[in-house]
Amino acid sequence: MIPKYIRFKGINFILSNYIMTQEKALALLKSGANLFLTGSAGAGKTYVLNQFIQYLQDAKIHVAITASTGIAATHIKGNTIHSWSGIGIKQIIASKDLEYLKKTNVYRDQFNKTKVLIIDEISMLHKDQLNSIHQILSYCRDNPMAFGGIQVVLCGDFFQLPPIGNYHETSKDKFAFMSDAWVWGEFKIAYLTDQYRQSENELNRILEEIRSGKISQNTIDSLNEAKGNTFEKEIEPTKLYTHNVDVDTINNKFLENLPGKRRYFKALTKGDKSLVTTLKKSVLTQDNMSLKIGAKVMFVKNNSEKNYINGTLGEIIDYSTLGFPVVKTLEGDEITTSLEEWSILNEAGHPLATYQQVPLRLAWAITVHKSQGMTLDAAELDLSKTFERGQGYVALSRLRALDRLKLLGFNNVALQVDPLALKADRRFRELSQILDEETNLDELDVKRKDFIRKSGGRVLTKLQKD
Repeated sequence: MIPKYIRFKGINFILSNYIMTQEKALALLKSGANLFLTGSAGAGKTYVLNQFIQYLQDAKIHVAITASTGIAATHIKGNTIHSWSGIGIKQIIASKDLEYLKKTNVYRDQFNKTKVLIIDEISMLHKDQLNSIHQILSYCRDNPMAFGGIQVVLCGDFFQLPPIGNYHETSKDKFAFMSDAWVWGEFKIAYLTDQYRQSENELNRILEEIRSGKISQNTIDSLNEAKGNTFEKEIEPTKLYTHNVDVDTINNKFLENLPGKRRYFKALTKGDKSLVTTLKKSVLTQDNMSLKIGAKVMFVKNNSEKNYINGTLGEIIDYSTLGFPVVKTLEGDEITTSLEEWSILNEAGHPLATYQQVPLRLAWAITVHKSQGMTLDAAELDLSKTFERGQGYVALSRLRALDRLKLLGFNNVALQVDPLALKADRRFRELSQILDEETNLDELDVKRKDFIRKSGGRVLTKLQKD
């Protein structure tokens, strides 16, 4: 369990009641410090990150927006860190690779222009790759400082899915916080604790127990009771499975069994071919999508104007005069879809590659992996074949409440988190509280203005009031 108190400079800090506000986390980001933004699922990490990105763009500070996976990159309208940095699928960078990147105008120019590098879903980035990114930036920018002297912001939660490594690698061989670059970067910790997806309910209690590494009998009983949950007739829950084969089988079966003819929707692409390929692999819709009236679908993009988010569920009830699906959501809203655009942008905000498609996918079933980052209205979940620690936590944290979950089964692995991640998380909370106590908003605002000037940005009156 997390210790009730820690002692720092003669003062006892109560960790159980500790809260870092989003305002403070955003101020820390703006101060120019290397920072790890973390917290439980639903704590608002992506919201704070998007606020920071908008702030940098308004201030005309060059920011590289990246993520460890293509799916996560599309959520923040960025690029994969692998593509942006030039490391590709490599983990360890060689001298000849460094020389090539430095001689290549596109890479050299973007590295030198960048003042802030953001890497989202850091839990899935291998430690060797973070070391390589440091080497690349230092070498190509001719600056021996950590990451070539630019601000680096890491965002994520190490209780989420871990990096892919070799079969013989342990957690300490893979996690980014075990890298030399993490130490050299002297990353400060901003640990968000407020909950915006789940309120103080039974599901939130279960998730906190999983994060603590100590599962009570109450949690076991509650999950077993969830096996008997039922939904209203009009609600068809999304089915979550740990393996792709189960998902594809279910979706194809349900679509085939629907009456009526299929309608086909082909994606439109433009831009650099390799980046288009990256988009195709990461966007949750399909290049050639077939749908029918009555199909259970999920929106896979956010659109506040049309009142849907990534994860909104519904059913196709009609087609518009232009031929696009009309979806009735679980809340009863009728939404006429149109083409949405996913893009990879350069530091100036101009598209390098675009992908246009109807923002839907069949949603009778999806994988736990693809659900990461989503908020689901209702779910039927099978964790009986869970093979990796963290999968259960990811799946359960997609929901807002336990009564919106029908649990088909779970094994012991489903309730486990990585022991090293557990130990690190305790320390992250401690460091975040110490940082929170040592800093105030006025001091951080002074650093913010200094960082803008140092970065060649604009200090605007409206920004000074943020």
